[in-house]
Amino acid sequence: MEKTAAKRTTKVDKRAKIIESYKTYLLEHGKEPVSVFKFTQSIKLKEVDFYAFFSSFVGVKRAIWQSVFEDTVTILNGQDVYQDYSAREKLLAFFYTWIEELKKNRSYFLALYGAVKLPKGSLPRELGGFRQDFKEFAKTIIQQGEEQEEIASRPYISEKYDEAIWLQVLFVFRFWVNDHSEGFEKTDAAIEKSVNLAFDLMGKSALDTFVDFAKFLYQSK
Repeated sequence: MEKTAAKRTTKVDKRAKIIESYKTYLLEHGKEPVSVFKFTQSIKLKEVDFYAFFSSFVGVKRAIWQSVFEDTVTILNGQDVYQDYSAREKLLAFFYTWIEELKKNRSYFLALYGAVKLPKGSLPRELGGFRQDFKEFAKTIIQQGEEQEEIASRPYISEKYDEAIWLQVLFVFRFWVNDHSEGFEKTDAAIEKSVNLAFDLMGKSALDTFVDFAKFLYQSK
């Protein structure tokens, strides 16, 4: 049993070492390592150790994005008050906490995405896992919002809400990367305004009320 535990610890340590060493390399050199072979040599690991966890450097970057997301959700779920939040408050709490977690590695994210904005079309491959995880998380917020009538359930449109909120994630990240205000106060304001706008758009509008009334009149004939 002790040998098994030791092996697991070694594996976890190696994975963490690869991730932290990759971030350090990127910050010190301003670019990715030339190859996995040279990278593992520089951190005194075997190449096979790298491939035990990742198939490429894209996999390392993917793990970093997902780690930030998982840490954010863990923090939120560890707060008793979070469970009592409305859907709107939960999304706001996510963004504020997520930005705080991103700040811990701001230099890394600036090195990768600071020079150019994230493309609005094709998404960098390393964001794939984070996107999938976030959309699942967003669906739980949307479901709560619909149950509590914060969000209107609309045919064909409701199923796209999670994608709309994902685009908001990219907007907030782009904004934060380019924000040089004190304490990133402009990012905080952008989060508040964008989330409020999203919920206003997803909420029941005057048009929805009119359609409901028209249906009532038609069915009452």
